Amino acid sequence: MLYIFSGLPGAGKTTLSSALARELRAAYLRVDVVEQAMRDAGTWVDGPEGYFVCYAIASQNLRLGLDVVADTVNPIQVTRQAWRNVADSLKAPFVEVEVICSDVCEHRHRIETRAADIPGFVLPTWEKVENRWYEVWDRDRIVIDTAHQTMNESLAMLYERLGLEFKG
Repeated sequence: MLYIFSGLPGAGKTTLSSALARELRAAYLRVDVVEQAMRDAGTWVDGPEGYFVCYAIASQNLRLGLDVVADTVNPIQVTRQAWRNVADSLKAPFVEVEVICSDVCEHRHRIETRAADIPGFVLPTWEKVENRWYEVWDRDRIVIDTAHQTMNESLAMLYERLGLEFKG
């Protein structure tokens, strides 16, 4: 199964997707880690390069029979379709999960108070998050609103919507 996570920075997608990967013991791909490693190696990253690396790694892990959790902003239809294509090319099931924080004040607080967990990674400002291009979804997906919820509450909700038993 390919779990495709999407959402703006600070919405809670990394917290939620990494918790799911840990619970499922799935391969976990975070585009921020890939892109920062590329920068550290001297590669200029200003486009879809990190996504392409993640698609290839996801495909390889799915071929091995592993579940894969993909953690990316995934802001446009093209990247969303590319993730679906990874699964479809291997006849692997997939699910799309959009993580949101519907409380603007809470979302802003998260952005302004968080610390980078990737060495050298520069976190976006609230202004960049607020002005980021993020296309409206054109299809059904699971939406998890993390505003005013603990990570465990959000994870339990995700499990419920996935039809899985949450052992918490």
